[in-house]
Amino acid sequence: MSDERIGIDELLEHVRAGLDRIDARTAYEAYEAGDALLVDTRYAALRERDGLIPGALIVERNELEWRLDPLGSHRAPQAYSHDLRVVVVCNEGYASSLAAASLRRLGIHRATDVIGGFQAWKAAGLPVLLPATGVSGRR
Repeated sequence: MSDERIGIDELLEHVRAGLDRIDARTAYEAYEAGDALLVDTRYAALRERDGLIPGALIVERNELEWRLDPLGSHRAPQAYSHDLRVVVVCNEGYASSLAAASLRRLGIHRATDVIGGFQAWKAAGLPVLLPATGVSGRR
């Protein structure tokens, strides 16, 4: 490993250069077409505050690699192939870029993330299960 030190902004720029990041609507359309697994990595307090993306697999960030590695002993049933298009969603689209890059290092070569994260999803009026009520809604 290199002794070169970089800041988080430079690291984020570097990892994003290797991703084909997508907007929320494109992520939704890919999911609806059966071409993507949406993975929500937001922590519980944010999900409780803002709601859930219907159909998204919830995997907190500290478990992501364990649950999405197709070769892993703790993988989620949905993580069946390195060819799976995994679309990671965090709150605002920062941590998800780092997470998608980590999945790519595991060989999940189609991993990417949503530009703007859950907040962009919600702002686009895409489906959200509202907190506490469990009611599906669009903005």
